[in-house]
Amino acid sequence: MKQRIMVIAGEASGDLHGAEVVRELKRRVPQAEVFGIGGDRMEKEGMKLVYHVREMSFMGFVEVLKHLPLIRSVEKTLEQLLQLKRPDVVLLIDYPGFNLRFARTVKKFGIKVVYYISPQVWAWKKGRVKRMKGLIDRMLVVFPFEVPIYEKEGVPVQFVGHPIVEEMQDVMPRAGFLKRFGIDAAAPFIAVIPGSRTQEIENLFSVMVRAAAVLAGSTKRIVVAVAPNLPLELYHRHLPPGIDAVFVQHATHEVMTYAEFAFVTSGTATLETACVGTPMVVVYRTSALTYRIAKFVVKIDHISLVNIVAGRTVVPEMIQGDATVEKLVAAARNIIDDPERYASMKKELADVKERLGGHGAAAHVAEAVLTV
Repeated sequence: MKQRIMVIAGEASGDLHGAEVVRELKRRVPQAEVFGIGGDRMEKEGMKLVYHVREMSFMGFVEVLKHLPLIRSVEKTLEQLLQLKRPDVVLLIDYPGFNLRFARTVKKFGIKVVYYISPQVWAWKKGRVKRMKGLIDRMLVVFPFEVPIYEKEGVPVQFVGHPIVEEMQDVMPRAGFLKRFGIDAAAPFIAVIPGSRTQEIENLFSVMVRAAAVLAGSTKRIVVAVAPNLPLELYHRHLPPGIDAVFVQHATHEVMTYAEFAFVTSGTATLETACVGTPMVVVYRTSALTYRIAKFVVKIDHISLVNIVAGRTVVPEMIQGDATVEKLVAAARNIIDDPERYASMKKELADVKERLGGHGAAAHVAEAVLTV
């Protein structure tokens, strides 16, 4: 009987990590039917998309409320698929607001659930771990400090390493990258990595690119990493007049790797940038209401994954009112104009990478899914 695996990945980073897992699943069981929510990368590896991640890519309390009708419709469709296709296992990738709720639906049908990339229970709602017992058949975590959190509550847990360690190895050579996108090889460039959600481009891109323009001056270029799930027109619409920037599509890892310095929106991209050792300033801004609610429920000192993994401040975090052109430029110059601090940050970023484990995360996930 053909094996059926439903996979739910609700955003661009999930599509990236999920694609590696789908490839490994297909390598082990070529005839397996893999279907669910994903993106272009997962589809390319052989997954049948029921919904695309671009339809699900929103974040924050207020933003989720606006999209409740869509969310309910998606949940209803997926429940019908559970009834019709009866998958052998459901793999949930990150996206906790949706996936933890959907896990309850899956268990009603007696179907096994594997969760890859744990909800950030160490940041907020630690009580959720107790409720996962009996709901999650195996939790696959990407940070070693997450293991004891689940072991304490009796939730089956496995540290598989972080997928970006492996994903960041596959980049085109510097000369080929620069030539392909018409970037002057003789001049360094400042990277702007503004996130993969529409609201992040609307809230942050203009500020980030203006700060990059000040930092670059007349001797350096500005290179913008375009998220694969967003249209280029969205970036051009929010590009301030008079700023010349190179827009790079489908080569974000190269932008991170070869930049002299980067302004990065808080999220997985900060860890990716850390893995290649590029000094950065982390930026984030959301709606005032979402931020006030988050301040009330989130119980950690940092928002950047780089600083969370390190357990200390390695990179500056410019959040909400601090996310201004002037403050971004000042924070960046404190690093880029100080050779000792620049070198020290590169060393600390290398230490963060070491904490993320070695290669093979996707292979470990595929084995866990097939075993469960």
